Amino acid sequence: MNLTWIAMLLTTALFVGMLITFEVGRRIGVARLKRDPEGLTKGAGAAEGAVFALLGLLLAFTFSGAASRFEARRFYIDTEANAIGTAYLRIDLLPEEAQPPLRELFRRYTENRATVYQGSDLDAMKAKLAEGAAMQMEIWKQAVAACRLPGATSQAAMLMIPALNAMIDITATRVTATTNHPPVVIYLLLVALSLIGAMLVGYGTSPNRDRSLFHQGTFALVIALAIYVIVDLEYPRLGLIRIDVADQALIDVRSSMR
Repeated sequence: MNLTWIAMLLTTALFVGMLITFEVGRRIGVARLKRDPEGLTKGAGAAEGAVFALLGLLLAFTFSGAASRFEARRFYIDTEANAIGTAYLRIDLLPEEAQPPLRELFRRYTENRATVYQGSDLDAMKAKLAEGAAMQMEIWKQAVAACRLPGATSQAAMLMIPALNAMIDITATRVTATTNHPPVVIYLLLVALSLIGAMLVGYGTSPNRDRSLFHQGTFALVIALAIYVIVDLEYPRLGLIRIDVADQALIDVRSSMR
């Protein structure tokens, strides 16, 4: 089962859980009113305001963070594509006899980087990362050796080595960005506040004779969908919100390598 279905099931469970806590809160309020008809008016507004303010703040914080990380991941893909393209062009500065094997290595390396994060198989991703790291070292060794050949110029080394450094460094940045997520306790707190908020709404509407199923369902649906979108943004390779289209930048670089 992929993340999309898991997220949908959890979202549905949260929606149903909020409807249940609505009813729990309402029944608590009805029982309280039977004992004390004025019992709901003392301090209820302050408690509800504090819970909903914290819920809104946490939703805004997690959504903003997820959107920022989504954009950062896409930016790093473009940055890597530019770094690879720059390093590939600077192969022209090296002696001619060293260029063909380096160009072939670059083609294979770019193909690896364009597909390394696609799919949901963690073992396959780790294998591709290891393969890419090995090709990085081979590219580095061949480039350094080429810069020491009799026909190489000092300018070639001054331009080629920094370009390779940038190409290699961005891979570590992308790994960090891929694994950078908020602590699980943040999501647990978000779910807990959603359920508590639903219970407080049910408690506050207990004086009404009829249940407002429309308002309860709308509240629960909006909160559940917001949390679903946040989780989907955090894992843009596995859910409905995809970042795979950004890999086209690397594919285009590979296509330009002749």
